[in-house]
Amino acid sequence: MIKKRAQEEIVGFALIVTIVVIILLFFLIIYIRKSQKETVESYEVESFINTVLSYTTECADRYEPNYLTIKKLITSCDKKAVCTDNRPSCEVLEETLKGIIEESWRVNENTAIKGYELNITLSDENVIPNIKRGNVSNSYKEAGNSNLGNNIGIFLRVYY
Repeated sequence: MIKKRAQEEIVGFALIVTIVVIILLFFLIIYIRKSQKETVESYEVESFINTVLSYTTECADRYEPNYLTIKKLITSCDKKAVCTDNRPSCEVLEETLKGIIEESWRVNENTAIKGYELNITLSDENVIPNIKRGNVSNSYKEAGNSNLGNNIGIFLRVYY
């Protein structure tokens, strides 16, 4: 009698543990799906722009240790300047920006980001062709900075 009662308690305990594990797995699946659907926040786009402007490029102006930031490279590109390695500053600007934005804003079906568009203007004219990737949608966050002096404007729209 005592052995049979102990076996019943063990079966009951195993059943309770199984139910708890199933409930925990259910909540874990909901949590994982919810975290994949996060959207982009405006402050992330704005912070990205401010950070990019301070990024030091591989383009040196006149003297080898004097490497230009993206902000200075934009004005250098407008003047059709050439880097010390004889590459046009506009080419370096475009290559650098494409590399940064592709690494920072990963576009694919498994991420919240579905596309982006970067536009840089100087005196209301495009400095380089717009950098675009992915799909355009009605859901997006954008930020821009046109208070950089020298009539420079940089605008980023991220689609999700």
